Amino acid sequence: MILKVYQNHIIKKFLSTTLMVTFVFFGLVIIMSTFEEVTFFSETDVNIYFPILLVFLNSFSILFQLFPFIFLIGIQFFFINFINSNEFNAFKSYGLSNIKILKIITLSAFVSGVLILTLFYNFAAILKFKYIELKNAESNDSKYLASVTENGLWIKDEYNEDILFVNAEKISKNKLHNIEIIVVNNNFSIIKKIFSDEINISKNDWVMSQALITDKYGKTSKEENYIFNTNFNYQKINNLYSDLSSLTFMGLLKHRKDYQLINYSVIDLDMHIANLFAYPFYLTVITILSSIIMINIPHQKPKIFYISGGIIFSVIIYYITFFFDALGRNEQIPILLSVWLPILLLLILSSIGVVKLNEK
Repeated sequence: MILKVYQNHIIKKFLSTTLMVTFVFFGLVIIMSTFEEVTFFSETDVNIYFPILLVFLNSFSILFQLFPFIFLIGIQFFFINFINSNEFNAFKSYGLSNIKILKIITLSAFVSGVLILTLFYNFAAILKFKYIELKNAESNDSKYLASVTENGLWIKDEYNEDILFVNAEKISKNKLHNIEIIVVNNNFSIIKKIFSDEINISKNDWVMSQALITDKYGKTSKEENYIFNTNFNYQKINNLYSDLSSLTFMGLLKHRKDYQLINYSVIDLDMHIANLFAYPFYLTVITILSSIIMINIPHQKPKIFYISGGIIFSVIIYYITFFFDALGRNEQIPILLSVWLPILLLLILSSIGVVKLNEK
């Protein structure tokens, strides 16, 4: 019964401390995002409340990415409060060992991670999607649209007062395959139709080795090395799908299926999905490692020492994960290995501290 009381107390203390750090980070995200959005819309005629709305919609997605560091710093404050209030020694006098304390914190972190992933992530993704939709509607690129459906890649473009509708069956590196292009004027009267088996889209000036062109009178001609001017290239099309944080779990699975239908690369998407599945474990390992460090280091150190160490530790973890992430995206190592290897390394590092944990 006594142990159950301590469990509840530790869990509540852990959650309240983590929540406090979360609010601090959320406030920082709001402040920094406000400056960014106000600067972005400084030369446009929008209501002053519009950038504030965008900041709110985007902040939750940013916060989701910061939770690993929130947990790391939250654990530091958790132990600082316990040490200062002498609760840490009180627990030991009741027979509560370091290992038992660590188990309670670890389980709390894992359950929190699962809830953040299943509930918070989808909520943040919905808001992020609305953020992108509203921002694109007010940006200079709002007339350039692209989407992937079961019928292939669709692009709407405007060039020299003409409106272009492009449908491609597949996309590969710098090329579109089995393309139909319809060019209309502002009244949506057809100017011409263009058909090609393959188009090089490495630049905005698309190159067709062979193009069948049908004018508005129905006359068809064939041209070699036909140049078609657009506002799109492969890089721009690729960037349209780079912000996967705006997709819910169901949206990610649907996009993966659509990408495969048009032979579009799913590496980034698979990396994103793999990172999401590993997310609760990542939070848990960071919590374990941070807890072990706080238990093992001298308790007489000032708070600035812990905070500074937490920031340095966060930067190290970030660059480790970034390094393996880059290897996975460049296909130097398998995606699953690039996601789980940093977690495994952190777990091994944590196990070194666990060995002598109860000696403290």
